[in-house]
Amino acid sequence: MPIFNIHDAKTHFSQLVKNALNGDEIIIANSGEPLIKFTPYEKRKSPRKGGQLKGILIISDDFDDPLPNEYLKGFYGESEA
Repeated sequence: MPIFNIHDAKTHFSQLVKNALNGDEIIIANSGEPLIKFTPYEKRKSPRKGGQLKGILIISDDFDDPLPNEYLKGFYGESEA
């Protein structure tokens, strides 16, 4: 991963952009101390939208109620005695 001091980065900015677009990660430093990582911009995906199953999928009113003890015992490996 190449490291460039700020002065060198300013001088070679166009080439650093090309390198970043080709997948290189470039570190920009000040007096040898790394400050930032220069990488290609990734466009964010649009937020998810709900409601596609409205009227198709039915969720019962007790969907998020606690499970009965006999089911919980099975999850934890307890036998019903």
